Amino acid sequence: MPHGFADDAQQSQFFHVLTRDEAEQRFRAHLKLEPLGIERVPLREARGRVLAEDIAAPVDVPGFDRSNVDGFALRAEDTVGASEEAPVALRLNPESLAPGVLSRHPVTPGTATPIATGGMIPRGADAVVMVEQTELRSSAPGSIVDPAGGPAVLVRRSVAAGDAVTFAGTDLAKGEIAVWRGELLTAREIGVLAAIGCREVHVYRRPTVGIVATGDEVRQPGEPLPPGCVYDANSYLVAATVEELGGSPVLYGTVPDDPERLRDALRQALEHDVVVLSGGTSKGAGDLSYRIVGELSDPGIIAHGVALKPGKPICLAVTRGRPVVILPGFPTSAIFTFHEFLAPVLLALGGRSTPRRKSVRATLPFQVHSERGRTEYNLVSLVPGKEGLAAYPLGKGSGSVTTFAHADGFLTIDQHTEIVPAGSAVEVTLLDESLEPSELVVIGSHCVGLDWLLGRMRAEGFRVKALFVGSQGGLLAARRGECDLAGMHLLDPRTGEYNRPFVDESLELLPGYRRRQCMVFRPGDARFEGRSVREALRAACTDAECVLINRNPGSGTRILLDRWLEEVLPGGSPRPPGYAMQVRSHNAVAAAVAQGRADWGIAIETVARLYDLGSIPLVDEHYDFVVPRARRSGRGVVRFVELLADPEIRDGLRKLGFEPK
Repeated sequence: MPHGFADDAQQSQFFHVLTRDEAEQRFRAHLKLEPLGIERVPLREARGRVLAEDIAAPVDVPGFDRSNVDGFALRAEDTVGASEEAPVALRLNPESLAPGVLSRHPVTPGTATPIATGGMIPRGADAVVMVEQTELRSSAPGSIVDPAGGPAVLVRRSVAAGDAVTFAGTDLAKGEIAVWRGELLTAREIGVLAAIGCREVHVYRRPTVGIVATGDEVRQPGEPLPPGCVYDANSYLVAATVEELGGSPVLYGTVPDDPERLRDALRQALEHDVVVLSGGTSKGAGDLSYRIVGELSDPGIIAHGVALKPGKPICLAVTRGRPVVILPGFPTSAIFTFHEFLAPVLLALGGRSTPRRKSVRATLPFQVHSERGRTEYNLVSLVPGKEGLAAYPLGKGSGSVTTFAHADGFLTIDQHTEIVPAGSAVEVTLLDESLEPSELVVIGSHCVGLDWLLGRMRAEGFRVKALFVGSQGGLLAARRGECDLAGMHLLDPRTGEYNRPFVDESLELLPGYRRRQCMVFRPGDARFEGRSVREALRAACTDAECVLINRNPGSGTRILLDRWLEEVLPGGSPRPPGYAMQVRSHNAVAAAVAQGRADWGIAIETVARLYDLGSIPLVDEHYDFVVPRARRSGRGVVRFVELLADPEIRDGLRKLGFEPK
């Protein structure tokens, strides 16, 4: 029969009431719940669409170390002791760095370079002092000189290395996943994609939904309403919900209780991916919808009547892979049953996950500072802890384009508060109407291998949240029960063993993989090329012009570097040039070396290859995972452990440069 209609002999028995789960199981068994297709659209038209591919950043964001303020780029050690009463005078270099202007003069001891907000930090500088904390020196009206006769600036405040500087890759690192496949593209994700240069994106095709209202008593809004008639609220309610779920509704208006006209409307609606009819699903004499839908085949009606209140009369059918649903006539029943049975189907067809859940109470896991005199909105990511939600502030700074994309909400700090202590209960205002609970929360050290593993879980439909706060931060979060998994690579200097000595009885250690830590440098640098580790370290540490880019205290990489320096340098030797310049990722190290702002650093071999750097192996370290024992049986953790043992996954890690244990 045309359009999937069956003869009377093929019709099913109606109104056999099923449980909700049985009805859903039968319905989905005949559906192919996967995205309908992929299309490429301009970024300007991508809002509200669902991304069909993981997009990795082809560039660092920012792509260089930049100033956060208007001021002067200088060496922090030159400002030691500076104060209002005893300012330090620095000679000005003959250039001024506006955004987009490249420096031609390195900052040397005793000098400073004027720099604007967003300007690129010149070589030799490791901090910026705000212009408000300085004074140009003038020995006569109209002149600005130092004792030697050149321009100078008085610095009235000491600064630390890294002050007022945003390092390359702080916001997004080259090769890091910027937006994941399956993400709904809002203004926040659009901003991230624009920041990494995306002009077009691949998105899933929107499912189209044909919507038919039935009944002699139903009128369209705006028409006269005779006694005993009702306006068609359901069609518009369903259409708006379809749009919220990422679909494209097509309304066919109201069809009276006439079999031929209803059959014709159903045939037209079957040109779409999904069909929704409203009304006519009961067993009354005038209820035609279920009788007409009962003529469909392949397989036809799956369930007619479900043990729900409201929503018992719902009718679920499938024909040639297309879902056909008759919703009850009352709006409350209609929208309830739509969300129960059809919303998950639409989300799957459009490449989207299930709706989020709402929560607003949380606890701060660590102290948060605020500036007195201003109300502050602190974007946070929410993770479940032992006593409810924990709110992790996303402190990437005002120039970040990813913070909004990763945030669940924000907490408001009033203008009279300078410190919110760790453990404080806070009110979190959600950015969305609801909060989607994650099935796997990961806190700890970042690694591109871990990124890849979490990407596989996301591809399987798991809701994953990852916060990268370093190995020690992840270990503490696991002990507090704020995560399911913590990535770490901490070396115990007493035993020379990785990770295991730091695991207490509340945690379980999951063996991960080995990754190679290396000295990284620009190819062709004779101080490193072809040398052993010890030779290269001695050469770097004895050359005043050889600048290190260091890692942050508490990171496993910083601990590794300090251990090597203790072995190679004589006791009491000064730290190598650049030691005070600290960044928070392997990518930031590689970017500084590749761009010539530093000459060497420590990073994993995988990242060194990404930036085309030379490398000298230091150690094959152990990157492992710890799990709170109370969370070991969680669905996300169980699947993660299974992935670590999967031969295909292990081969994939090897291709990335990691050796599974």
